[in-house]
Amino acid sequence: MKYLRVCVIVMVIILGIGFAGCRGGKAKVEATTTTTTLGQELMDLQKAYEKGIITEKEYKEVKERIIKERTKK
Repeated sequence: MKYLRVCVIVMVIILGIGFAGCRGGKAKVEATTTTTTLGQELMDLQKAYEKGIITEKEYKEVKERIIKERTKK
């Protein structure tokens, strides 16, 4: 039993040192963008309205904002 405890303690120390040395590897995180079509956004918005997730007022406001932003050039 004593041997098992010693092995576990040694393993914990070794793993602790290993993880402490990692420091994330200085990995770079890059932003990705997902593009949806205007039609898809409007259909998703309509589904949210039909399911009662958003009110009619919110639906109309967001719909106008999406159309204005997506057609602005």
